Amino acid sequence: MRVTIWPVLLVCGMVSAHAQQQPAAAVQVGVAKAEKTAITRSLKFVGRVEAVNKVEVRARVTGYLEEVLFKEGDVVKVGAPLYRIEHGLFQAAVEQAEGALERSKATKALSAIQLQRAQDLVVRQAGTEVARDQAKAADDTAAGSIMTDEANLATAKINLGYTDITSPIEGEIGRTNITKGNVVSPDSGVLTVIVSVDPMYITFPVSDRDLLQAREAGRDPSSGAKDYSDLKVRIRFSNGSLYDQVGRMNFVDVTVDRSTDTVLGRATMPNPDGTLIDGQLVRVLLEIGAPQEKVVVPQAALLADQQGVYLFVVEDGKAVVKRVKPGAESGADIVIDQGLSGGEQVVVQGVQALRPGMAVRASPLPPAVSRS
Repeated sequence: MRVTIWPVLLVCGMVSAHAQQQPAAAVQVGVAKAEKTAITRSLKFVGRVEAVNKVEVRARVTGYLEEVLFKEGDVVKVGAPLYRIEHGLFQAAVEQAEGALERSKATKALSAIQLQRAQDLVVRQAGTEVARDQAKAADDTAAGSIMTDEANLATAKINLGYTDITSPIEGEIGRTNITKGNVVSPDSGVLTVIVSVDPMYITFPVSDRDLLQAREAGRDPSSGAKDYSDLKVRIRFSNGSLYDQVGRMNFVDVTVDRSTDTVLGRATMPNPDGTLIDGQLVRVLLEIGAPQEKVVVPQAALLADQQGVYLFVVEDGKAVVKRVKPGAESGADIVIDQGLSGGEQVVVQGVQALRPGMAVRASPLPPAVSRS
């Protein structure tokens, strides 16, 4: 039995040693190239979209609403009819004021004749000065009545004009809060809202520290004057997508909000397709300073442990750890301030299974995949 067992043990030992000598299979990973690109430094804020012009349409007179003359959500021009209030009573008021004016004019004509007669009698010493003065007062009273009736007629015409409510600006019109057949009045509140579309304002609070940085970036070295209009503004929507238009700063408020210690900044943003909506919440990127060349990698490549942030790069077919110092975000990428020089093959897919020194088989990923 001893003779039989020893050859078996010898064979098993040789198989085990052979297995230990075989190298581990290379791990399949997806890589992206660490690229150098021009990056503009930006400050981030939370802001809101505001219409440049915004009008709350209200009734100026009281009456029954006969017609709603617009389609909710449409773009209306200046002077476009919006509502029609029953105007019969207002038309009657105009005609009544016209009649009163005609009576006043007739009275004035008679008083002028009587004044002239009284004046002639005084000249011929056939009349008294008292009678002349009374005629003069009556003539002046008639002239005043004409002015009053003319003002009443103008008021009646204005009120008649208020029965046709038109758009004071060009823009998109919202939903109507009052429907046909209801009584409207100045106390009815807002009938509808009209907002201009292109361009739009982007307003956001700026801290004192950020304001100083922006001011230095927008200062003219030759004159020392600040000019915020040179500062570019971009916005990002709630889903993370970047708006395809670029705005510019046009106003910084002159007072500081004591409750938040911030100053209100405002930028003008083109809105040719109507993508931006009044009141919309957005992330604001205020670009300051000249573009600088930086190394960027996909955010998916970054890992972290107790020592800090790191990533894996492929060197000579093996996974190598690189300790990095990340900077600002650049879309789906992130800026690497320290740790990479550019051109490295950075592991993006399969990083969870890697260990330093492991053999890897790298496959370049398309840009859209590596940054997703």
